Amino acid sequence: QVQLVDSGGGLVQAGGSLRLSCAASGRTFSNYVMGWFRQAPGKEREFVAAISRSGGSTDYADSVKGRFTISRDNAKNTVYLQMNSLKPEDTAVYYCAASTVSRTIVTTTRAAQYDYWGQGTQVTVSS
Repeated sequence: QVQLVDSGGGLVQAGGSLRLSCAASGRTFSNYVMGWFRQAPGKEREFVAAISRSGGSTDYADSVKGRFTISRDNAKNTVYLQMNSLKPEDTAVYYCAASTVSRTIVTTTRAAQYDYWGQGTQVTVSS
């Protein structure tokens, strides 16, 4: 089992940047595919980004491609989401998640394949 703690959210103006962090404790961090999801008020939770166990492969939602960057530091048991050129529509609660999906799968965008979730951190982008 792994415990995840999200942090780094806040209020930022459109065009600004934030970096989210997710610290993991428990089992070996490098065993997990890691992802970020978000949920805006009244909307379904949606995939944002994912990163492979080694950090060598990443995947992004089309809506954030070119603006967000996911990375991980396995020595620090931490995954990051660097968010640049933020837009009001990026406003949501952001959750990190860890997946024990088969090692034949490099990354996954499916929330159902993530086993552990952080508590979420609020990101608000003002226009």
